[in-house]
Amino acid sequence: QVQLVESGGGLVQAGGSLRLSCAASGSIFSISAMGWYRQAPGKQRELVAAITSGGSTNYADSVKGRFTISRDNAKNTLYLQMNNLKPEDTAVYYCTLSRFTRSWGQGTQVTVFS
Repeated sequence: QVQLVESGGGLVQAGGSLRLSCAASGSIFSISAMGWYRQAPGKQRELVAAITSGGSTNYADSVKGRFTISRDNAKNTLYLQMNNLKPEDTAVYYCTLSRFTRSWGQGTQVTVFS
């Protein structure tokens, strides 16, 4: 059973930056696709960014050019660098690991105020 633990969320002013981290347990991190999802109040959960085991990335149009997903396989850790944050980025952010099935972290709150 893979465990994912997110950290790095918080309260930030619009235009600011945050870096989210997701620490994964187990030995399948390096061969798994990873992703960040978010869910704002009253809205459906949506994909923010994803990265394959080979390092290919894709992003939601709303975050392209502002967010960067990366992974450190030696540390079993996934990152999401978020720059130029906007109030509409406010949500709970979840880390996911996909290897035949998808595992989810518990989420970390990001709140952006103007």
